[in-house]
Amino acid sequence: MPGYLTKQERIAVAGVDDLVIRSLLDRQQYADPLGVAERLGISSAAWPLFGLLWPSGAQLAARLADHPVTTGERILELGCGLGLASLVGHRRGADITASDCHPLAEAFMLENLRLNALGPMKYRHGDWNAPDLPDTPVAPGARPAVHGLFDLIVGSDLLYDRGAGVVLAAFIVRHAAVGAQVWIVDPDRGNRSAFNRALLASGFDLREERLDTPASDGVPAYKGRLLIFSRQVASAETIREPASERILRFAHGV
Repeated sequence: MPGYLTKQERIAVAGVDDLVIRSLLDRQQYADPLGVAERLGISSAAWPLFGLLWPSGAQLAARLADHPVTTGERILELGCGLGLASLVGHRRGADITASDCHPLAEAFMLENLRLNALGPMKYRHGDWNAPDLPDTPVAPGARPAVHGLFDLIVGSDLLYDRGAGVVLAAFIVRHAAVGAQVWIVDPDRGNRSAFNRALLASGFDLREERLDTPASDGVPAYKGRLLIFSRQVASAETIREPASERILRFAHGV
């Protein structure tokens, strides 16, 4: 037994066939016998969060279901958890890489690919605090870390920690290609300001879309917004190298 309980659900996402998703049974699950999660800074309270389906993740999945598949476009999902959005993009033929820092995220992703009869999908360890070292395993048996540039970087409910925004912004800047877009679904948690300012200071423009939907057919109401950042080509060419340093100075009020 793995030390935790799971369940399977059939999840409907408009525009694609239903997906069968294996998730943790509830928020009470926890198993870290070798201390891998603890060494990565994942507390016992935060441990089960990767393995649950979240409303903001469903919003992001719906957005990717409606996103045209473009040849050559590289997509990165940050903090993918169970990877619902990545699975939707993968099923539609997008070149998408799922990433998370949780030690079990890849195993759940592989199982969900199997349950839906989907072929292999790229997965990378995504630690926003780690240096960008290509193809460097983070632990025995672990996948390489996120590296390279992406045309579209997406994520949902990532701004749950007041101090995470600036670190996340610096990670995005390191991996955003010239002319890239960034989509962040945020359920109005109130921690957007520092994140927004950091990306704006790094040459991105921002627009927001409300995603509020009423309750229907047993699905609870949702309140939140989609943050859409676009990187200007000229500024991306001129500030790529100093951008991370600029964000760190911003974080320290310099």
